[in-house]
Amino acid sequence: MNSPSILRLTGPLVVSFWLRSAFAWVDTFFAAELEDLEQVPGLGDASIAAIGLALPFEFLTIACWVGSSNGLTSRLAAAMGAGESDRVEQLKRASLRIIWVLCAAFLAIAAGIWWLSPMVLKDPLLARQFQLYGTILVGGSALTSFWAILPDSVVKAHQDTRGTMWAGLLSTFINVIMNTIFVFVFGWGIVGIAASTVLSRVFALAYAWQRAARHERARIEACTEPRPGLFGEPVRAILTLAIPGALTYLLMSVESLAVLGLIANLPPAEQSVSLLAAWSIFDRALRFLLMPGIACSVALLPLAARYSGQGNYFQIGSELKMAERAGWIYSFALVLPMVILGGPWLARALSETPATRQFAQDGMLWVFIGVLVSIPFFLARSTFDGLQRPRPGLIASTVRTFVLFIPGMAIGYCAADAMEISPMHGLCAGASVGLLGGSLLIRNWIGRQLRELTAERRPEISKPA
Repeated sequence: MNSPSILRLTGPLVVSFWLRSAFAWVDTFFAAELEDLEQVPGLGDASIAAIGLALPFEFLTIACWVGSSNGLTSRLAAAMGAGESDRVEQLKRASLRIIWVLCAAFLAIAAGIWWLSPMVLKDPLLARQFQLYGTILVGGSALTSFWAILPDSVVKAHQDTRGTMWAGLLSTFINVIMNTIFVFVFGWGIVGIAASTVLSRVFALAYAWQRAARHERARIEACTEPRPGLFGEPVRAILTLAIPGALTYLLMSVESLAVLGLIANLPPAEQSVSLLAAWSIFDRALRFLLMPGIACSVALLPLAARYSGQGNYFQIGSELKMAERAGWIYSFALVLPMVILGGPWLARALSETPATRQFAQDGMLWVFIGVLVSIPFFLARSTFDGLQRPRPGLIASTVRTFVLFIPGMAIGYCAADAMEISPMHGLCAGASVGLLGGSLLIRNWIGRQLRELTAERRPEISKPA
C-alpha cells in the first residue's frame, strides 16, 4: 500500500497551523489600539514591543510543548498499534509527571519576568507593559497549554487531524471575542489582551480532553485481546524522543532573544522602542507566512519514517524535492505578492509613530527572503527526524544559531550603522544570511545521507529472491 504524497498530507496541517499563527496576530492588532483607547502617548508601540519581547518565552513554551507532545505521540501510537493497553496507560500516567514539572518551571519563569522586567528594560512604559503581558502569558501557559499535551498527543496518535483544526479554530474565535470584551468594554488594556489569550486556551483544552476521551473509549472497546507490555522507565522513554526536538525549538528562542536583547539596549531609547515594535511586526509576519513550510515539514516526518522502515530512501529524496519545489512556488507566487501589496498596509495598521512605521516597512521585503531561505531547513531537519537520526538536525540548529544567525545579525546591524542606512535592513539582512547558511548546511547534509543510504540499499534490491 502506497503512502499519500507529501502535498496531500500537508493540506490539513496548513489550515491548522495557519489558524494557530493567526491566533498569535490577534494580540498585536488589539495592542495597536491601546494608545487611542487610553490616551497615553507611545502606549501602542510599547505594547507591541512588549508582545515582541514575549516571543522568546513563547518559543520556549512551544519547544517544551512540541518536544513533549511529539515524544508522547510517537510512544502512544506504537503502543496502540501493538495493542499494548497497559503501556498506553503507563505512558499517560508518566506524561502527567512531565506536565507537573513543566508547570512548576514556567510559573517560576513568570515570577522572574515580574521581578526582573523593571530592572532590565530602560524604558519604564515598555517595562511595565512587558511585566504585565509576559507574566500573565507565561504563567497562564503553565496552567493551560501544558495540560493540553496529553489529550493532544492522544488525538494525534489516533490520527485525528481534524480535531487539531477544530481546537485551533475554537481558540482563535474565542480569543477575538474575549479581547474585544476585555479591551473595549472592560478597559483592561494589556492585561485584558494577555488574559484573553490564556483563557481562550481553556476552551480548546476542554475540547481536546473530550475528543481524546472519546477516542480512548473506542480504542478500549475495540481492543478485545490486549497485549501486556510496560516500559522500565516510561518518563525516560518519552524524553528520549522529546529532548532533541525541544532543543531545536529552544535554539529558535535563543535567536529571537538575542535580537531583542540587542535592540532593547540600543540608544536612543525612543528609537529602541520603535525598532522593537517593528521587529515584532516583522517576526510575526515571517512566522505566519512560514506556517505552510512548517506544516509541510511536520507532514514529512512520518512519511519519511514510513519509507525509511521500507528501506525506500530514493522515495524519501523524491518527496523532499517535491516539498522544496512546492516551497519555492509558494514563496514566489504567494509570499512575494503578499509582502509587496500588503506589507505597507500592515506596517501602517500596526504602527503608531512614523519611526515604527518606517522601520516596519523596511522589513517587509525581507519577510519574503526569510521565508524562501528558511523552508529548506525545516524540511531537511524533519527528514533527519524521520530517519530516526535527530542528532544532525540538532547540530545544524546549533551551528545556525550561534555561528551564523546571532553573529550575522550583529554584523548586519553594525554594517547598517556604518553605511548610515536603516538598522532594520541590517538586522534583517544579517538574520537572512544566517537562515540561508543553516539551510544550505543541513540540506547538503541530508542530500549526502540519502545518496549514501540509497547506494547501500540498491545491492540488496538487485539480489534475486
